[in-house]
Amino acid sequence: MPRTLRVAAAQMGPNQRADSREAILARMLALLEGAAREGAQLVVYPELAFTTFFPRWLIEGAELDAYFERAMPNPAVQPLFDRARALRIGFQVGYAELTPEGQRFNSAITTGPDGAILAKYRKVHLPGSVEPRPGDRFQQLEKRYFEYGDGGFQAFRGPAAWGAPVMGMLICNDRRWPEAWRVYGLQGVELMVMGYNSAAYDPNGGRTEDSAIRTFHSTLAAQANAYMNATWAVSVAKAGDEDGSGLIGGSCIIDPNGMIVAQAKTLGDEVLVAEIDLDLCRQGKEKMFKFAAHRRPEHYRRIVDQVGAEPPA
Repeated sequence: MPRTLRVAAAQMGPNQRADSREAILARMLALLEGAAREGAQLVVYPELAFTTFFPRWLIEGAELDAYFERAMPNPAVQPLFDRARALRIGFQVGYAELTPEGQRFNSAITTGPDGAILAKYRKVHLPGSVEPRPGDRFQQLEKRYFEYGDGGFQAFRGPAAWGAPVMGMLICNDRRWPEAWRVYGLQGVELMVMGYNSAAYDPNGGRTEDSAIRTFHSTLAAQANAYMNATWAVSVAKAGDEDGSGLIGGSCIIDPNGMIVAQAKTLGDEVLVAEIDLDLCRQGKEKMFKFAAHRRPEHYRRIVDQVGAEPPA
């Protein structure tokens, strides 16, 4: 029986600091409706989709708290859940999470077509710094505002209506680390969904990166890791100029051979749709298992021991 699923990447243009939550949600609903018209069963939104990328500023108190969701769903975002459920569409969305215990995470959830939350993921690889860098116009302060994700990389099953895919979630910087993908790969992942808010410049203050190289690296990481783990990947940007700070686009849907099957053409709100065949993962996964005997795990410990060692003379 075919295991096909129609997925949509819902790229978003910039969310300005002055934009109301209602205005942002209206755009997200429009993207959902657009995906529904093209038959999508699953819509993937960016990282921190409901707000601007607030870690670029030094803020505190009530202004900072306003960017965090204390429950998911909550009244401010409930219309998205309601409309998706009415359309029988699941979605993945990133947001800033404030737990009842006061912990703060950069998080994402995936819902099924019935509106139920299938899984939650908390970003593990936090870039940037705790303290601002003197003299820099924009900062990257995720380490100040978020704790490291505490849930690991736990694969989960999508519903039978989607072909029961083995799924995984990543957020932004996580997609650049092959170890994260491989943990999912060892669990048999068939569909990786992830959002990002990636600067169109070096967010750590360097001067050697521009939007072109940043977009290339973003796409390269998704293509290479999709291929190496024989999985579909949906990688979705919040893009454009947010209050004078550029974010790259390049949202894409990638097949298990690492080939791009759909990619965004703009830096604004844009829907990409593709029908994915989950059984295309089988060839790569069977090949990986077939050649597993070529691995030399007895050397891996030696490699780990050498990390951080001085280079040979």
